[in-house]
Amino acid sequence: MMINLNAHCPCGQNDSNIPVSYRKCCAPYHQANKTPVTPEQLMRSRYSAFVIKQYDYLIHTHHPAFLHTLTAEKLAKSDDLQWLSLQIMSNHIQEHSGEVCFQAWYRDVNGINAIHECSQFICEDGLWFYTQGEQKPAVYPKRNETCLCHSGKKYKQCCLK
Repeated sequence: MMINLNAHCPCGQNDSNIPVSYRKCCAPYHQANKTPVTPEQLMRSRYSAFVIKQYDYLIHTHHPAFLHTLTAEKLAKSDDLQWLSLQIMSNHIQEHSGEVCFQAWYRDVNGINAIHECSQFICEDGLWFYTQGEQKPAVYPKRNETCLCHSGKKYKQCCLK
């Protein structure tokens, strides 16, 4: 899937409340021109890779010891989701390990749901890798909060319908 380099980055990164373009955000990671220097940058770039179907990037940034039988081909078979947004809930780094808790919102045939996960990362030879994550139940927005799909509407007037 191609994405306009000047479009807002799928990861939702903002700079002073102004959306950052894909070109300035995750594209350099996906094009191997730059490497993420924090677990959050890696998490955001991995989410964007899911959105634009860059499955090789997901495999490349997944620690080999934790891949098990996961392949880019297996990831491509489960791409029937419409990704809506990424919400970073917390993150922290301790020397060569880190954790990012997030919700990745999507729509499928059953409606709206989220992958709510606290992901673990390790840094080896200056490169961050995803290792594994603990799944949690999704925390949905309240009716009058802004919708998670970035429509600008209240949740009750948009995706809650």
